[in-house]
Amino acid sequence: MRARRIVGTAALAAVALVSAALVSVSLWQPVSPSPAVAAVASAQYLPGVKHVFVINLENKGYDSAWGADSAAPYLSKTLRAKGVLLNQYFGVAHNSLPNYIAQISGQGPNAQTQADCQTYSPFVGTGTVAPGQAVGDGCVYPSNVKTLAGQLSGSGRTWKGYSEDMGAACRHPALGAVDDTQKARVSDQYAARHNPFVYFAAITSSPDCAKNDVDLAGLTSDLASIATTANLSMITPNLCHDGHDAPCVDGQPGGLASADGWLKRWVPTITGSPAFRNDGMLVITFDESDSPQSDATACCGEGPGPNSLLPGISGPGGGRVGALVLSPFVKGGTWSTTPYNHYSLLASIEDAFALPYLGYAGSTGLNRFGLDVYNASQ
Repeated sequence: MRARRIVGTAALAAVALVSAALVSVSLWQPVSPSPAVAAVASAQYLPGVKHVFVINLENKGYDSAWGADSAAPYLSKTLRAKGVLLNQYFGVAHNSLPNYIAQISGQGPNAQTQADCQTYSPFVGTGTVAPGQAVGDGCVYPSNVKTLAGQLSGSGRTWKGYSEDMGAACRHPALGAVDDTQKARVSDQYAARHNPFVYFAAITSSPDCAKNDVDLAGLTSDLASIATTANLSMITPNLCHDGHDAPCVDGQPGGLASADGWLKRWVPTITGSPAFRNDGMLVITFDESDSPQSDATACCGEGPGPNSLLPGISGPGGGRVGALVLSPFVKGGTWSTTPYNHYSLLASIEDAFALPYLGYAGSTGLNRFGLDVYNASQ
């Protein structure tokens, strides 16, 4: 059972008012509290996380990633002993791209994002429906579709995306062009579809993209001080080191073995940084489970969204993948059985910074990190 959140009298009154307003709305209508309401919740039960790090690995179901026979012992045993394992954490779609998009915007999948946007096409929309969903099809969302990056910048905070092998900052295909990063090359294993920031015109049309969406090589120097560490760092290994390819184009084994080696190199750099040690949280998860056909399970009352699913994909979700949370506010070797998904992660980051919920992050009944995750004092 999830630990009960302890809140003060004023916070309980605020929650009661919000709950009363939600009685008449359907499951997929938005819950968009003002920053002031979010701040009340944050002040009462959130521990003061100010620097969030997210690492997304690729295409592994819960049992293969976290089970006793996992090919990633550093992740499933060494790091597992230092964090809280969310053993009911789910992807939200198949294939990769809609899961990454969900984490920074709350937008549900559409046919082209489910196909990993083989062509870098503009999103052609016909309107919006609750909760904040752009209706239509395509890859690059127009500037009016909001993102977590925009929320952070607008509130005076900072964000960065770090993609291994990206090279040039804010790298993406030309609009309307075939995406030439779909397959790895020996000297270039970057995948644009694993970099959600380049699928929003509000970001790619801004100088912030070149400044903030950068190659992984810049992470080490940025972590040197709290002042140079972004409030949000989304970190994406290349197609070999994220576990996607096996074997890899450069001869590495790939899969969980190569992902585990990459984590051994980079996780201590993150957890040893001043920002993490002061008020940080690192979330390590997977975009989706192994097979679109055999595991499209979901949690949290999730629906497919207003845009059509691809034929042949059963169910609305991306399967059970699990997630590990490391933080000074977390007790090692613990677990939570509370159902979570990528929309929950977005909402939990927004909670940490007292931001309104975007898209499906505002869904009624969606779980957000509480004392089951921030359990160090228990």
